[in-house]
Amino acid sequence: MPSPPQPLPISEHADEIVAAVEANTVVVVIGETGSGKSTQLSQILHRCGYSRRGAIAVTQPRRVAAVSVARRVAQELGVPLGDEVGYAIRFEDRTSERTCIKYLTDGVLLRESLSDPELKQYSVIILDEAHERSLNTDILLGLMKRLIKDRASDLKVLITSATLDGLKVSNFFSGCPVLNIPGTLFPVEKFYSTERPTNYIESSLKTAIDIHVKEPSGDVLIFMTGMDDIDKMVSKLKEKIQNLEEGSCMDALVLPLHGSLPPEQQVRVFAPAPPNCRRFIVATNVAETSLTVDGVVFVIDCGYVKQRQYNPSSGMYSLDVVQISRVQADQRAGRAGRTRPGKCYRLYPISTYQKEFLEATVPEIQRSSLAGSVLYLKSLDLPDINILKFDFLDPPSRPALNGKLESWWQVRLVSRDHGSYGIT
Repeated sequence: MPSPPQPLPISEHADEIVAAVEANTVVVVIGETGSGKSTQLSQILHRCGYSRRGAIAVTQPRRVAAVSVARRVAQELGVPLGDEVGYAIRFEDRTSERTCIKYLTDGVLLRESLSDPELKQYSVIILDEAHERSLNTDILLGLMKRLIKDRASDLKVLITSATLDGLKVSNFFSGCPVLNIPGTLFPVEKFYSTERPTNYIESSLKTAIDIHVKEPSGDVLIFMTGMDDIDKMVSKLKEKIQNLEEGSCMDALVLPLHGSLPPEQQVRVFAPAPPNCRRFIVATNVAETSLTVDGVVFVIDCGYVKQRQYNPSSGMYSLDVVQISRVQADQRAGRAGRTRPGKCYRLYPISTYQKEFLEATVPEIQRSSLAGSVLYLKSLDLPDINILKFDFLDPPSRPALNGKLESWWQVRLVSRDHGSYGIT
């Protein structure tokens, strides 16, 4: 039976985790990068019999992560993907009646709650990578707080992350326990630029070639902001490598990684590198968390991410390239220290990291239109739900909620009676 290449730290804390879950309805698990929380936590609870009462659901903020982690867990358990272990993402459902561990995006779980508000098919719901604070995850946190009141006897909820403010979430869930699981990070040496490069693609390209020519074996993970940047970087990097003097360095394989890639191309990233060959994986922030690409020793961090922003005055979204947070920078660096000591090349000065980067990413609910969220919450078949009093970890402004309710009332999608709103 396939198994992880080395014992993961979370396995040493299995008894502690099970005891906490048995004694509490909600448990927060802070698992450092490399602890194995995304792949092992569901298996630990499965072995303890929780899957006999209902399936174990594990949410991921991104489709790529849901698919790849499910594939890894199925491999470790020695079962076909889609049988005991499966996944559900938008437009694709690889599960069966026998599925007892189900990886799914947070959006899919939200859609399931429309038809089954109590989510009765699940005995355990694990919200993984909650620190990313996606809009869907924040809504799920509020729904879980409401749901455990009705299903306290037969539902367990685990909130997991590498960098989440555990005390804040614990307080949100009435003082639930917080478990801290160490990771297996090897030391990562960090190198900073003296100034911000005028072109981060060209700077990343030069750094990648320098690593390939001067450094010993080890794969390189290059963070770019989006698919366009990745395509440019892949093309330029292949051309540069082909123009290197033959025999001056090892072979190289350049692979993209982003959410729009077909599954068969995503799988290539997780296959081992050929002998005497260095892989360059050019990725979006999808590679920051959940996904572990074995063999990465070097990370190149451009310091930017493409983020969806909402402009209330125009009522439109835009995809803007913005600076990452310190939490994101640390997550990126941590990708280099999974299997042996690594190096992270940060294409920005240390003063930028310390003084300009936000400590953590702004929650999506505070930079998004609430139109879809309001309509979703009003669509739930839940008694006495009051959107203006809905329990968010970081509540949006009351005027913003009122404004969206009013706009939906004006187009007759919600009704208004004595100051409250309901679905028409």
